[in-house]
Amino acid sequence: MSLQVMRADDSVALARFIDVPWHVHQGAGRRWVPPLRVLVRKTLDRGRDPFWGSAERALFIALRDGRPVGRIAAIENRSHNAHHGDRVGFFGFFESVEDPDIASALLAEAESWLAERGLTAMRGPMNPSINHECGLLVEGFDAHPVFMTPWSPPYYARLLEERGLVKERDLLGFWIPTDPAHFELTPTIVRAAERARTRLGRLTFQSLDAPGLLRNAELCRQIFNDAWRENWAFVPIREEEFAYLARELRPLLAAQLSFLAEVNGEPAGFLVVIRDLNRILARVPSGRLFPTGLLKLLMGVRRIRHGRIVLLGIRERYRGQHIFPLFVQELLRRARHPSVAGIGAEASWVLEDNEGLIGPLAAMGAAPYRRWRIYKKDL
Repeated sequence: MSLQVMRADDSVALARFIDVPWHVHQGAGRRWVPPLRVLVRKTLDRGRDPFWGSAERALFIALRDGRPVGRIAAIENRSHNAHHGDRVGFFGFFESVEDPDIASALLAEAESWLAERGLTAMRGPMNPSINHECGLLVEGFDAHPVFMTPWSPPYYARLLEERGLVKERDLLGFWIPTDPAHFELTPTIVRAAERARTRLGRLTFQSLDAPGLLRNAELCRQIFNDAWRENWAFVPIREEEFAYLARELRPLLAAQLSFLAEVNGEPAGFLVVIRDLNRILARVPSGRLFPTGLLKLLMGVRRIRHGRIVLLGIRERYRGQHIFPLFVQELLRRARHPSVAGIGAEASWVLEDNEGLIGPLAAMGAAPYRRWRIYKKDL
């Protein structure tokens, strides 16, 4: 059987690139949830997603006897390399049937393209960056995939490792059942929250509804960049990128659970929860809005009882004052509102060495139930 790897350089080939996961996963009895094709196309569209204003990519499709059996993107993120002063390239959107020859051919193309651009290492998966979907699922395969988090079958890790890729970092997902009937703050967390409240002074929480999220997008971006600037692989989000992200998240916003925090009138942090669109997309196997997908989306979004803490930022000056337990306390208080009662939320991603978050989550009784891995290979 003949194996061919081709570039996806035009709109027809791009559509074929987007289509690959349906050839790899559909009908295999897996947990994979088909994405909306239109959202994947927007993410890859150089003219739509502002990320591509400082990045370049090459898309590759693997064909066996003319049938799509895999894909990969090679990505040069100039913002990352300028911020970190290195020459790292990235790969993402990786899919493959269980065949090491196919995976090897795809990875070889990505490595070659990156090396030709003078990059000295390859990291991923990034779809297409640390501020989008990222990581390869290595634990939690049976859990329902949450919107904007990748799912992959267990053999993907073996395909990458056989090509010489090694673990660089793991990212964790924690499930927080905000329904008070199933979750209660421990006395330790309650005491920590009350001490922080006394120490901080006047603390207020302002709901972030859809207009509020857009109105405060620049403020949230500044907080986000300040909060995560010391984190591994962090790349500051540019103003146009965050504004675009806010617009994309707006239809899914769980407004009652999302808020902006102020300490003595000064913005100190924010938290954004979105509803898990995958609960509907699992019933739209084609990944297309027409003829019935749009109707299912419009009718179902407000009934979704699962979510994801997709954005969280606390200014550096407040992190040492144990403000995070107050965020959790406020989240659980708001979860009693009838419009969101019973919604559970995944907190992801949390770096495996981020004890500032893992410690409080563990004290609350939350444990990681999904794990994604970022791989690296020297070129």
